[in-house]
Amino acid sequence: MKQNSLIETVDFGAPTDFGAHLFRVEIPAGRGQPVLIVEDYGYRGEQSGTPRAEERALLARSVWSAIADTARREFNARLKVAKVPTGRWHTGRNLVDRLLGRELCVLAWAAETATSDQLPVIGSKWAALRPEERWWLFAMTVAEAGLPEDTGRGWRRALFHALSDGEKPATGRRRLRPIEADLFDLPLFAPRDPG
Repeated sequence: MKQNSLIETVDFGAPTDFGAHLFRVEIPAGRGQPVLIVEDYGYRGEQSGTPRAEERALLARSVWSAIADTARREFNARLKVAKVPTGRWHTGRNLVDRLLGRELCVLAWAAETATSDQLPVIGSKWAALRPEERWWLFAMTVAEAGLPEDTGRGWRRALFHALSDGEKPATGRRRLRPIEADLFDLPLFAPRDPG
């Protein structure tokens, strides 16, 4: 995530520019009310059949409470590296960068039907995924089951099973995956010698 020093952000890396494509996490004041995650297409909305915004997930407050800190820590670590101000979840409307929002949806979809014992496992496995893996999972899932009423269908069900299968993570720091070479640096994409 590169940061342009001319771009101002709010909450979790969301640009303050009017009409930006981003995600909204709506956290109501009532502790018993669900949390809503919405993809807001900004200026792209209402063009070529694209809606202005689409609801992506509706989470029970207990589920949100179990995953919110995992997402906050992961996002803030990456925002710090990009030299972007970090965020925190608060009551009301929280704005999230569009790529981080996609990653949040993957976590939310995997967790939405989980038990309290499965939630830490899901959080740990989600945190171990690379951002590009989360983006791919979002694209696959949203293509067929990206609305709140699609719980338990297709890729949503697959996310739950893939990320909830395991044991509760041990307390302490997680081990980071080694840095992999960028695909474009691999020999397959190297310029060819014409001779």
